[in-house]
Amino acid sequence: MERINPSAACLLALTIILSATSLAQQAAATGEPLVIETVSPTKAFLRQQYRFELRAGGGISPLRWEVTGGSLPEGLAVSPDGVLSGVPMERGEFRFTVTVTDSGKPAHEKSRELTLLVVAPLLLQWSRYPKINGKRIECAVTLANQTGQDFDLTLIALAVNEIGRATAVGYQRLTLRGDSEDMEIPFSENLPPGMYQLNVDAVAEVPESNTIYRARLVTREKLEVQPIP
Repeated sequence: MERINPSAACLLALTIILSATSLAQQAAATGEPLVIETVSPTKAFLRQQYRFELRAGGGISPLRWEVTGGSLPEGLAVSPDGVLSGVPMERGEFRFTVTVTDSGKPAHEKSRELTLLVVAPLLLQWSRYPKINGKRIECAVTLANQTGQDFDLTLIALAVNEIGRATAVGYQRLTLRGDSEDMEIPFSENLPPGMYQLNVDAVAEVPESNTIYRARLVTREKLEVQPIP
């Protein structure tokens, strides 16, 4: 029977071990397929702090994220660790592409287009722009609550004349339900002769979270009430 040299046996065993280790390292460097799990970020509120964590699965850690297409609203950015955060300064629907790259050798990457909706928590708009009818000022506003939480809302309309004297045109205290849209509130009031600027202020409070939202409308020009002969 042929005898095996001990040195040769040790060398063969070492070769087998190194080969197995190399295959294991190669498998570890490949990892599971890299996938982006995030489908849609939660909506953001205008001028409110926002934070959303992008998620991916598989690949070799650490992962690195970046925006590679489209645009984010001013005030938001994606960090390399995949956190979308900041304070959005503009409303609208923003489409952008994120790319995640793993640390494999070679590295793998995946991209996905996402859509972020930025809304005003409390939206106040003119539905009937103020006008003077004889000695009476008339207008209407619409309100929208886009947070999903009920608001304890106070609405005040003041007509301010050229010397700074304010006349109350309207006052409302109401509950504005979460995700309600286009609630219209009309105002009208008789005014003495003069030049007026109309200011409408809305203050919404969420008692449960001690959160307050504000919105304001101001007429673009002075409105004149003329003396009636």
